[in-house]
Amino acid sequence: MTATRVLVLNSGSSSLKYQLLDMRDTSRLALGLVERIGEQTSRLKHTCVGTGETREQNGPIADHDAALKAVAEELARDGIGLDSPDLLAIGHRVVHGGMFFTEPTVIDDGVITEIERLIPVAPLHNPANLTGIRTARALRPDLPQVAVFDTAFHTTMPESSARYAIDPRIADRYRVRRYGFHGTSHAYVSRETARLLGKGPAEVNVIVLHLGNGASASAVERGRCVDTSMGLTPLEGLVMGTRSGDLDPAVIFHLARVGGMSMDEIDTLLNKRSGLFGLCGDNDMREIRRRIDEGDQEAALAFDIYIHRLKKYIGAYYAVLGKVDAIVFTAGVGENAAPVRQAAIAGLEGLGAAVDPELNSVHGDGARLISPASARVAVAVVPTDEELEIATQTYALVGKSN
Repeated sequence: MTATRVLVLNSGSSSLKYQLLDMRDTSRLALGLVERIGEQTSRLKHTCVGTGETREQNGPIADHDAALKAVAEELARDGIGLDSPDLLAIGHRVVHGGMFFTEPTVIDDGVITEIERLIPVAPLHNPANLTGIRTARALRPDLPQVAVFDTAFHTTMPESSARYAIDPRIADRYRVRRYGFHGTSHAYVSRETARLLGKGPAEVNVIVLHLGNGASASAVERGRCVDTSMGLTPLEGLVMGTRSGDLDPAVIFHLARVGGMSMDEIDTLLNKRSGLFGLCGDNDMREIRRRIDEGDQEAALAFDIYIHRLKKYIGAYYAVLGKVDAIVFTAGVGENAAPVRQAAIAGLEGLGAAVDPELNSVHGDGARLISPASARVAVAVVPTDEELEIATQTYALVGKSN
């Protein structure tokens, strides 16, 4: 029997998310999360989809090696372990692939070396991704391991979008350019939006709004990204849960010279103490909306700033694309916060976009239109599925030679 299963691993600095999928029908066999790795209060939550059983382990899990071994044991209990002949490959999410990696790549020592070289531009993410890769390779050295890069979808951006207006010699020396992130989500959602419209990806222009605690927008022209809001790092662009998004670069100099703040302190401020959290003390959109409903002016201002930035990017990407077939919302906030969708599209009727309040208020799990039938530009909600996208890309690459 031909192997058809793909294990998807997403390794964070202290967490490991995973899904096991059967690519014959893209069904999920198991999924889970190991969190607080390296602490005494580690937790593994595992679900076997076939039986519907969910199991939890609580207690210290020393490192990623121990975490993946614990995951392997849980899968083995369900009869779908890592030693199964049905397992074709392991797909890894890697946040930063620079310009070198433009597509999913089978991992070897050279690939690992290149991911290591990119650590300076992704110091929080690439080391954790590498830890998961090394651990998985040690457990199954015979199995193909594939890296799927968050940045790959955005490598189609033209130089006019990807370049910053600084000395190109300095930019090239230090790899300073706009890379973009959330690429697996933008790729999946833009393709599913075309399907929702009954067209192929090459037939539509789509503005994708990936709104979670991290948030990014992209302009996708006929299936290819031509612009995106995140840049060298995931700090640029939209207002996010704890990140500032766009700001005058001189703010950093001002805080250092006048405020006496160190580079580390400014880094922490902009990445962890800004955005919605910095503005009102909350980065959960549900809590912010509750506070607004109770008359909280601080929360209302934070929401207005969030929406204002979002509208600016929608308008900018209208101009970049020239013609827009759909605006699509995805990720935790995009999929679940109807007031965000309503506010972001309000006032864009002259550009052909509108939200039907009744359709917008309906919560659903699947892809759906929330615009009136008369709208020239469709507005949609499309749940993202980054794990399925990673598995699909992994299977397409490895399955060719299997």
